[in-house]
Amino acid sequence: MLLSAPVDVPMSTASAREPTLLESLVPVVLLMALLAGAVALFGDDSSSGPNQIALMLAAGIATLAGIRLGHPWVTIERGIVHGISLALGAVLILLVVGALIGTWILAGIVPTMIFYGLELLTPAVFLPSACVLCALVSVATGSSWTTAGTIGVALIGVATAQGLNPGLAAGAVISGAYFGDKMSPLSDTTNLAPAMAGTDLFTHIRYMLWTTTPSILIALTLFTLVGFTVVAPSDTTSVAAIQDALLRQFNVGLHLLLPVALVVGLVIRRMPAYPAILIGALVGCVFAVVFQRDAVLTFAAAPDLPAWAGLLKGTWTALFDGYTLESGNAALDELLSRGGMASMLSTVWLIVSAMMFGAVMETTGMLERIARAILGLVTGTGSLISATIVTSIGMNVIASDQYIAIVLPGRMFRAEFARRGLDPKNLSRSLEDAGTLTSALVPWNTCGAFMAQTLGVATLTYAPYAFFNLISPVVGAVYGFSGFKIARIDEPTVPVAVPAEH
Repeated sequence: MLLSAPVDVPMSTASAREPTLLESLVPVVLLMALLAGAVALFGDDSSSGPNQIALMLAAGIATLAGIRLGHPWVTIERGIVHGISLALGAVLILLVVGALIGTWILAGIVPTMIFYGLELLTPAVFLPSACVLCALVSVATGSSWTTAGTIGVALIGVATAQGLNPGLAAGAVISGAYFGDKMSPLSDTTNLAPAMAGTDLFTHIRYMLWTTTPSILIALTLFTLVGFTVVAPSDTTSVAAIQDALLRQFNVGLHLLLPVALVVGLVIRRMPAYPAILIGALVGCVFAVVFQRDAVLTFAAAPDLPAWAGLLKGTWTALFDGYTLESGNAALDELLSRGGMASMLSTVWLIVSAMMFGAVMETTGMLERIARAILGLVTGTGSLISATIVTSIGMNVIASDQYIAIVLPGRMFRAEFARRGLDPKNLSRSLEDAGTLTSALVPWNTCGAFMAQTLGVATLTYAPYAFFNLISPVVGAVYGFSGFKIARIDEPTVPVAVPAEH
């Protein structure tokens, strides 16, 4: 991602009793049971309400446990407010991405990308090509979210039109998008991890190449093999029908790709993601009025209004409520009837609920207690690196936030890495291998919720196919146990204090 969010978390009340490991695990076990029940009962619809209820009920149990430990409600409430504030940057981007999707469909930008994508990306090469394309864009922008919300949306459209498995397509998009989120010097997580570990940015990036390179090569190999096993449709009339319908509904042309280049260029020039995407959404409004006048007026459905008012209503509606297409082609209508800020509200609810649970667990000291228990199992270098990876994954599951999954393990394990004579770049690499990459695989994590809503594919549907995200933590653990490319410092030390700021 490319967000600007605080990373410090509130400390627990000094007079409160420290929780036992059992007390700390009770809310987590309850949450897992409730989430499993939600998935069993509601399936892919579980993120539209059931998961939120599960998170809030678990947060309530954690709150009662915290009060029993001696934390006053006002302290827990302050922690909840602070925890939710950590996700506000993500919420703002989520809303504006919804607006961008709506206006870019109305302006013919997404339809143009789909049209040409159907010309160029055949099923056999689609998956590795999509992964590489998203990797290039995310390295340039440093933002997996921007990549998914622009190029990713179009690629999912191409895959749908070609009859490809949407989970596979989304897995390829996310694998590529998170390659850049991990490796780009413009990415906030790439800057955050070395700051938490105590090393510098470019040392961190160079050292990550040892785990990232084999991981992405294995992922591309798997996407290529899967691509060749996909049977190309013998009847291409459905693809041709979609292209014909696109040409009937929109004016298609390469000039409509200029807003894509604009957004990518703004992010490359270090403009934060929120204003860059907002500018892209507004430029989409202008392009809709200039190049898709008839489509905008038809969408506005306001024949009694002057033309200028109809154009304003149509673009305004696309910003807040998305675009609805009625072309007569059911596949195309389903593909392009989406977007708008309103479409993101259930995801905003999910993020707020998840951050509430994570904040209660952090404020009451239960998260820290669980992490310390994991550290108690460490016996050697391999188990220490694996513990870091497992803790980062656990924080993505429990705290539901990518930043916390990097910050907390970084703080907790930094002294132990130094005590064992391990270079801090081992820690920073492990934080990214797990904390950054697994965030998109958790349905209630801010990243998982964003990707599912933006791409229109449920998290648990694409997670098995996000090969790069799944492989990288495993490669990191293997390096730890084998001792391969594990850098050491000359003299082990026990730091007196671990900095809490970066």
